[in-house]
Amino acid sequence: MSTISKKICMIGDFGVGKTSLIRRFVDREFSDQYLSTVGVKISRKPLQVEKEPGAEPIGMQLLIWDLEGHTKFKAIAPSYLQGSGGALIVADVTRIETIERVAEHIQLFASVNPKGALMVALNKADLVEPEKITKLKELSQEVVSGVSPGSALVLGVYSTSARTGEFVDEIFHKLALQTLVKT
Repeated sequence: MSTISKKICMIGDFGVGKTSLIRRFVDREFSDQYLSTVGVKISRKPLQVEKEPGAEPIGMQLLIWDLEGHTKFKAIAPSYLQGSGGALIVADVTRIETIERVAEHIQLFASVNPKGALMVALNKADLVEPEKITKLKELSQEVVSGVSPGSALVLGVYSTSARTGEFVDEIFHKLALQTLVKT
């Protein structure tokens, strides 16, 4: 069976948990230690996806590009985003400004990959009460729907936790499947 490789980028401000989400998904690990990503780090994750329920699984290898979150990086970010089938835009539920900047990240990705698929992860959901998560999801939906073009690219907004693993596998699998559907 052949394996299809797809590039997925992690986009978001510094400290939102992009690297932690990757470690949870790829290595099944979590660490409280903060290590800032410099430039880009690429992780690989083999997985099986079904284009339709009950269909023969397709072997995939996700190439997950963990992009630096600092603003000085924005000038070279388009070259890293080139050729990506999708992106996971990550915001931190404990820092509202990271949610407000989701629109900028969507526009940046859409300017390079207008047909790419996007998902939004409201990360660190384990640090706030469920009622607040509901309000933050509503806010992020407003931010996403206010973006044009690009809002049609966003497949969904999920509250995630790299610490507990909440919705981590789901978002990566849905994003991987969407990159297959578009090819």
